[in-house]
Amino acid sequence: MTPRSFPLWLALVLALLCGALVALQSRINGELGSRLGDGFTAAAISFGSGLVILTVALAIVPAGRRGLARVRDALRGRGLRWWYVLGGAAGSFLVLSQGLTAAALGVALFTVAVVAGQTISGLVLDRVGLGPGGRRPLTAARLVGALLALVAVTWAVSAQFGGSAPVWMMLLPFIAGLGTGWQQAVNGQVRVVAESALTATFINFAVGTAVLVVLMFGHWALAGLPARLPAEPWLYVGGAIGCIFIGVTAFLVRITGVLLLGLATVAGQLVSALLLDLLLPTAGHVLAFSTIGGTLLAIVAVAVASIRWGWRRQPA
Repeated sequence: MTPRSFPLWLALVLALLCGALVALQSRINGELGSRLGDGFTAAAISFGSGLVILTVALAIVPAGRRGLARVRDALRGRGLRWWYVLGGAAGSFLVLSQGLTAAALGVALFTVAVVAGQTISGLVLDRVGLGPGGRRPLTAARLVGALLALVAVTWAVSAQFGGSAPVWMMLLPFIAGLGTGWQQAVNGQVRVVAESALTATFINFAVGTAVLVVLMFGHWALAGLPARLPAEPWLYVGGAIGCIFIGVTAFLVRITGVLLLGLATVAGQLVSALLLDLLLPTAGHVLAFSTIGGTLLAIVAVAVASIRWGWRRQPA
């Protein structure tokens, strides 16, 4: 099935599931970072393990290798600008902002800042047509949906607000959110050129791993080596989850656009986080009504943002 014939409703369902995977990945990588006492090493392990999986997949799947050749030829012929292959660097910057500001800001403010950046990025990138789906109109439904998403996330995490971190510190996660939208757009463009989601995902992980390995060694030089690696296998599946997320979203962004993809994945993250809190609660954490209400409102935001404009989607 091609992107043009793929139903929008099914694309939104898949985006919600991708967002749910991100929440699960965050819980796994967070636990790995806690066990190691080093979030940079945990992130490098996650990206690196994903890169290993994708390298094996490329060795098995000829279409992925042909995709690399197409991307190389497009870069040489300037049919694809060089910075389109740097989407993985945005993921690395998100990890960097987590290490520098999440502890001081708290999870709530950090999440709001990231989602604010991602939402604004989605609106702008869809308007200028950076994503593979081309330009998308700035309609009232999309604006209302974006605002509802911001309200939903703020409401969902409002019980966690607190602390006295300076407002300027929110700039890093806000920029990381802007980068998340850009990452989805350029990865989608790479997928179109390569004619392979596997190729686009491999390039994303190769760039992200390279950046994170440099950051990891820098952190080791300043803070020393991390603790011994934990033995539980489930702590190392974050990279595999990331492979699924990047590959699927690189396909979906051509159908949904950057904004709607971002809103749907955010809603999926909230739903998954809510279920994790219900089924596998962390010590000392109490599920608040605001979390439930904000999660439901996020789903409403996706529905509002998808009204009507999906019928007038411009061909790529």
